[in-house]
Amino acid sequence: MAQHHLIVGGQRSGKSRQAERLALAWQAAAADHQVCVVATALALDSEMQARIARHQQYRPAGFATVESPLLLAAALLANAAPNRLLLVDCLTLWLTNWLMPMSGPPDLAGWEAELQALLDALPKLASPVLFVSNEVGWGVSPMSSEARFYVDELGRLNQQVAQRCQDLTLMVAGQAWTRPVEQGRKP
Repeated sequence: MAQHHLIVGGQRSGKSRQAERLALAWQAAAADHQVCVVATALALDSEMQARIARHQQYRPAGFATVESPLLLAAALLANAAPNRLLLVDCLTLWLTNWLMPMSGPPDLAGWEAELQALLDALPKLASPVLFVSNEVGWGVSPMSSEARFYVDELGRLNQQVAQRCQDLTLMVAGQAWTRPVEQGRKP
């Protein structure tokens, strides 16, 4: 099984930059190593368009990019290869696309099926995967039931992905704390 790594932290904590540093180090370790960023963001407003443009501008040269706002498992399976690291940026927006779509109600059945597809795919992937996700459960409990449901789902998603990773990094103020994941603990 390929080695997977989850990087979590708050907004602007340095998660994406840390993932890119790790991806660059992996790429430099062998001449045939490649990196593919699997981007989950949707550019639905000018602020998000600017965020995406900033990420693209600072992304290291030579990283391929695949956009997959909903079907993450399929994107990982289609792009996996032993010499290719997949960098998923980010699980938070992927969940948002499912639970808080800009038009229409959330597709909860679709979300549950896609989450299970991701969890099933991870042990089978030939590629190592670096996941980026936000840690949003440290603040005040949100006022709306929809927001509380989202925070709970993201917490469960992060736990389930972490259980399929070998390493977990917490980013705080641009600083990384990394440790091996304790296998066998249930989310």
